[in-house]
Amino acid sequence: MRPHEACDMLIGRCLTAHRVLHQGIAAPNAPEPHVSTVSTDDVLDMAQRWLNAGHRVAIGTVVKTWGSAPRPAGSQIAVRDDGAFAGSVSGGCVEGAVIEAAQTAMRDGSHRILEFGVSDEQAWSAGLACGGRIEVFVEPVTE
Repeated sequence: MRPHEACDMLIGRCLTAHRVLHQGIAAPNAPEPHVSTVSTDDVLDMAQRWLNAGHRVAIGTVVKTWGSAPRPAGSQIAVRDDGAFAGSVSGGCVEGAVIEAAQTAMRDGSHRILEFGVSDEQAWSAGLACGGRIEVFVEPVTE
């Protein structure tokens, strides 16, 4: 198996596991989101601008990491009600799952904690040095 095939397989497993564990969060017909990577301060400024413009907004924050993680604790993503987002908490299927959870948080008004992980064995088969886990706190923002 080639490294990119292993990575695609691993991402597929991640998406499937996420959808099974978090029934109701997935939005299969949602539009493709707009991506913008900015600093944490800019993420919060962007969220405030969206709120001022009348949009609903949710924030995802990396609260813990173990092992290999693409973003450190404190990294944030702001998600707008139409799927646009600014910032980053991870990338790949994790980022998509956090965006979906943020949209659900905006609809139901509840916060949630999401945990994602890849074992060392899965990471190695995808050509990565080691696995890791992250925990992301997702909350709707009203002011």
